[in-house]
Amino acid sequence: MNPDSLASALFDVVSAIAAERREGEDLGITAADVTLERPKNRDHGDWATNIAMKLAKKLGMNPRELAQQIADAASDIDGIASVEIAGPGFINIRLDAATAGELAKLIVETGTAYGTNDSQAGRSVNIEFVSANPTGPMHIGHTRWAALGDSIVRLLQASGANAVREYYINDAGAQMDRFAQSVLAAVKGEPTPEGGYPGEYVQVLGRRVLEARPDLLELSDEDQLSTTMDLAYGFQLGEIQENLAQFNVPFDVWFSERTLHAAGPNGEPSLIEQAIGRLREQGHVFDEDGAVWVRTTTFGDDKDRVIRRSNGEYTYFAADAAYYLNKSDRGFEKKIYLLGADHHGYVHRLKAVAGAGGEDPNFNIEVLIGQLVSVNGARLSKRAGNIIEMADLMNWIGTDALRYSLERSPADSPLSLDPELLKKRTNDNPVFYVQYAHARTHNAARNAEDAGVDRSVFAPETLTHETESALLGALQEFPRVVAFAAEVREPHRVARYLEEVAGLYHRWYDNCRIVPLGDAAIEPVHHTRRWLNDATGQVLRNGLDLLGVSAPERM
Repeated sequence: MNPDSLASALFDVVSAIAAERREGEDLGITAADVTLERPKNRDHGDWATNIAMKLAKKLGMNPRELAQQIADAASDIDGIASVEIAGPGFINIRLDAATAGELAKLIVETGTAYGTNDSQAGRSVNIEFVSANPTGPMHIGHTRWAALGDSIVRLLQASGANAVREYYINDAGAQMDRFAQSVLAAVKGEPTPEGGYPGEYVQVLGRRVLEARPDLLELSDEDQLSTTMDLAYGFQLGEIQENLAQFNVPFDVWFSERTLHAAGPNGEPSLIEQAIGRLREQGHVFDEDGAVWVRTTTFGDDKDRVIRRSNGEYTYFAADAAYYLNKSDRGFEKKIYLLGADHHGYVHRLKAVAGAGGEDPNFNIEVLIGQLVSVNGARLSKRAGNIIEMADLMNWIGTDALRYSLERSPADSPLSLDPELLKKRTNDNPVFYVQYAHARTHNAARNAEDAGVDRSVFAPETLTHETESALLGALQEFPRVVAFAAEVREPHRVARYLEEVAGLYHRWYDNCRIVPLGDAAIEPVHHTRRWLNDATGQVLRNGLDLLGVSAPERM
């Protein structure tokens, strides 16, 4: 019996009491209103609900009296061992061992699909994150968003959403000109131009450009710059893509900002020009002092925004607006932006774009702001000179440890990483603790197989030890943890859950033998514990996959 089926059974009980009390009048609730929680103290049972306190006033009853009626009827439900009333009307429910133990077989048979749910079914979601300028290497801030953004997509997909990872390539504008000028200066052996990009990586790009085009300096000045830009841009973007792939972050869409500025194949207006026209049709565009404005204050922005300057140049806001509308045109109902700590000013203007485009700023767009990350003892990049590079961090800490530690805390909390701790193979290291638990389930399964303890017998009623009850209760929570983490965009809830499961598994393993001692006979309980062992490994594996972290079978 899973939480949903238990809630449904309790709802039937409550509905029957209400029908008798109010002569069939609809209470206006569903089974989803019967919330279930696992008691912190396992002596209080497997599940607890406050449904009696929620409905007592509607039914004109004392909460404890209603709770007692619910408890009396629920005691007859198959699979429930006992029901007790606590405090002002809490209902504590204990499942019988056989019913609780059935979960182990369900998990093993469901495999990688265990934990998936349909809480986000039918939703089409675009998640844009990282989006580092292709003018230099990625830093620690980009690394945090890479980890979080990818895991949010994994959670949404596991919850039934059509979720897509998108990288917005900022490959237009003045920064690209300065980038090309900096690399060309490196090719020529000249100092970095004022406002340009310094760092050894620019020198490396210069050498790569010259290797690709030995005749570069024989071209005209204009062709030298354009050729340098195209080649250096390709090399730098390729490095970004390679690092993200190494970090286990597979983007589905790489969207070039240049696309927004380009005219159509038959001379059609650019996406930016089309966006301005659409916003004007909505009545939110006005002309003043030779410039074109969007009245974003209508939607909570602190000031109206210029979308085209009086000299005819489009602003960054123009690209933001066109890009947002393009996402809508591609069928994405929900647009999620993951932005750095210095981007708070973007929230109101992006929501204003949604409103001006005829969408609901409180539903169709969501902006998540991440906080800064510091790394104890980290050195600045030798290549870039002023940042901590993503590639250096992966080489230093390791991809798994880096991803897990970045996902283990809420995005809106400042984070300080301790690399020396994250490299330790001890229980103080959270990622090692969880991965070791997973490896231990495989080692236990190998030893069991060698001893003849397989999964040919399943007797869930034998799983009566208190550590088995606690472990099964935690495993049962996994689908709900995934659904909630997807809804609130918080992968750290999965990480903390996995640590809880790992702790419960270790305690169970220390108390309950899978393989009998010495020459003792193999009994049904040993085979059944093998099922529980393998079920735990499956949940740990599924959870780590949602975090983009490997699940080693040996450590």
